[in-house]
Amino acid sequence: MNSKSQKTKTFRKQGKKQLGAGKRKINFLLPLFLSFCFLLFPFALFGCHPTLLKTQATEKVSQLVTATLSDPKTFNWVLNQEFPHVFLFTYEGLTSENSVTGEIEPALAESWEISEDKRRIVFTLREGLKWSDGQPLTADDVVFTYEDVVLNKEIFTDARDSLKIGTSGAFPQVRKLDARRVEFILPEPFAPFLRTTTGSKNDAIVILPKHALEDAVKSKNSEGKPRLMSIWGVDTNPAEIIVNGPYQIESYTTSERVVFRRNPYYWRRDVQGNQLPYIDRIVWQITENMDTQLLQFRSNGLDTTDGWGRLRPEDFPLLKQEEKRGKFTVYTGGPRSGTTFISFNLNKGRRNGRPLIDPVKSRWFNNLSFRQAVAYAIDRQAMINNTLRGLGEMQNSPISVQSSYYITSAEGLKVYEYNPEKSKKLLLSAGFKYNNQGQLLDTDGNRVQFTLITNAENQTRVSLGAQIKQSLSQIGIQVDFNPIAFNTLVDKLANTLNWECYLLGFTGGIEPHNGANVWLPDGGLHSFNQDAVSGSKPIEGREVAPWEAEIGRLYIKAAQELDEVKRKAIYAETQRITQEYLPMIYLVNPLSMSAVRDRVTGIKYSSLGGALWNVYELKVTD
Repeated sequence: MNSKSQKTKTFRKQGKKQLGAGKRKINFLLPLFLSFCFLLFPFALFGCHPTLLKTQATEKVSQLVTATLSDPKTFNWVLNQEFPHVFLFTYEGLTSENSVTGEIEPALAESWEISEDKRRIVFTLREGLKWSDGQPLTADDVVFTYEDVVLNKEIFTDARDSLKIGTSGAFPQVRKLDARRVEFILPEPFAPFLRTTTGSKNDAIVILPKHALEDAVKSKNSEGKPRLMSIWGVDTNPAEIIVNGPYQIESYTTSERVVFRRNPYYWRRDVQGNQLPYIDRIVWQITENMDTQLLQFRSNGLDTTDGWGRLRPEDFPLLKQEEKRGKFTVYTGGPRSGTTFISFNLNKGRRNGRPLIDPVKSRWFNNLSFRQAVAYAIDRQAMINNTLRGLGEMQNSPISVQSSYYITSAEGLKVYEYNPEKSKKLLLSAGFKYNNQGQLLDTDGNRVQFTLITNAENQTRVSLGAQIKQSLSQIGIQVDFNPIAFNTLVDKLANTLNWECYLLGFTGGIEPHNGANVWLPDGGLHSFNQDAVSGSKPIEGREVAPWEAEIGRLYIKAAQELDEVKRKAIYAETQRITQEYLPMIYLVNPLSMSAVRDRVTGIKYSSLGGALWNVYELKVTD
């Protein structure tokens, strides 16, 4: 029977197309001075070493030590807006994405069926699934996750934006068929639906424990919000946090480490029937900056640099020389799947009667010629040559280069090549002028000056910010560059909205709709013109520009379109609009790179997932 005559299609296995994988092996020569220092003072500089966290039991415990730049902000998946995050180790969704092939594969659901009209999807859970506390994981947990948490209007979560369907923003209906089967009824065909179920690696939807969280959904906190919005913070006893992923949180020491231990009830098994994961403990070492992270790795204090492909390009030449003797491998893929950009605050709104942004600066930021002039003034090739050491590419789109929906200048995408003279002409034509010192002034004689922020822990971004400051000084703009703590930056973007320009990056992937919360005007990460989040003080006078509304409309239209050729054409138009109006000015994209000790085996490196996307399959040998 051919597929066209079938009323349903059952999916169990996907193809094996390679996507952006690769590695390089290089030679190692550890400087004698560094070796001597660490022989004398092996633990003086750092808070953690693989041998420091040995088990009290007599049996041998395998352990992998990796790194992150900042403390986790929450242990509550609902509140997460950062990457990397603890949920990469602790939670899974109904499906998962293979980071090498890019295909959707079964996870908590062993199979799914899609009706011929593409509006009914039935997932069948694996038999015998359990939570980390040994309680059964059933269809009740799936319905609870979607109906009581993700689709609950009283609970603010970015995941809900990804499930808005059609112009009405309707949501799927979710129904339990039996203990293992769950039915989703869509109001209309919705092309991205399966990708929304792929779990924490894609910032998609995970399954949450009803028995642990139901009371927190039904009860209110002191602010009148569901108590779920204020529990499972980083001060929570880890024993209270129930998970379904390969690892559960064992302990957290502020500014030092998060320790994960193997989930004894994790569902995966290898071909011999052995329960996964193989590694008993993951130590997530919190390093104050990337210099410290590099030094810890070189001194054998870490088994990996950043495991998600974010090794600094400036560290690559050094590690290239040291690889062989240091017994590690530097894995490289294509460009990273995310984006790096600057964005001006275009919000014209007021809170408590006061403008969010100085009206003088708001007029500059909302002037298209001003934003385009800034884009032409930034020397992105110098960024690649200097900060990235040639190990990167220019990024001209919000869509990841790994996605089939990504377009180039050959397909009509506007590209801002470095041209400071063109910048000056645009500014003059928009009414700006220069004084005798070459300083840029607006029509009222105000000096053009703004504050640029980024997260101080990321030295690559700090270096890019310094180059932006230098580039814009050449066209008379004074940039006050202020790197700040990541958690402080996130609070400004999401809550106070008190910022002028920021330099940051978003994660990416194959499915553009994963960025719906960025591009829908009411989306939770629509940071360049952010609406008030649920429960916060309202914003008066916020305006949505016609081009801004059009991008949101096109994202909805693309999700409705099942014909891949037509869908690609719609996303192509969204990219053309973003590059014309520049709500975000895209910069450069480093290559995906990670260094990993050779004692860690099972690595399937990919620019989509880095070295740790299949952590449940990794092994550590002596």
